[in-house]
Amino acid sequence: MHHTETRLARERRYLVLLGIICLALLGGALYLQIALGEAPCPLCILQRYAFLFIAISAFLGAAMPGKRGVTLFEALVVISALGGLAAAGQHAWVLAHPMESCGVDILQPIVDGLPLARLLPLVFEVQGFCTTPYPPILGLSLAQWALVAFIAIVVLVPVGIWRNRRLS
Repeated sequence: MHHTETRLARERRYLVLLGIICLALLGGALYLQIALGEAPCPLCILQRYAFLFIAISAFLGAAMPGKRGVTLFEALVVISALGGLAAAGQHAWVLAHPMESCGVDILQPIVDGLPLARLLPLVFEVQGFCTTPYPPILGLSLAQWALVAFIAIVVLVPVGIWRNRRLS
């Protein structure tokens, strides 16, 4: 029984770390937006929502007293990461094919109509276009870095759960 509690405590620590990393990524996006003038497009905003939902789910999962509660929020982390993966994948594709559009005419009113866009417009309101090529960071666009992060979450969270619990 003690081993199970120790393993669950390890999962909680990883969830807290994941939540902090996602909040740091949101902070980095805000820095690029405010300090460097990189205006977020609809797909950028959807990626921000995914990172926010991952962070919230991770922190709530870390606060759960039992294995079932932790597992439920870990599942929500993965589901949120899959949504972010779709947005980041589409954004990376649009950047690779600049003659295409991200559907700003269609997506912008939907994304701007979400409650957080009204509550925190600086963070969640569309201000740019998906095809705007900003300077890469270490050779990758922000969309590609987000894609890497979402893939890592989708793969590592279930693998971590499996590795951590297989001996329970």
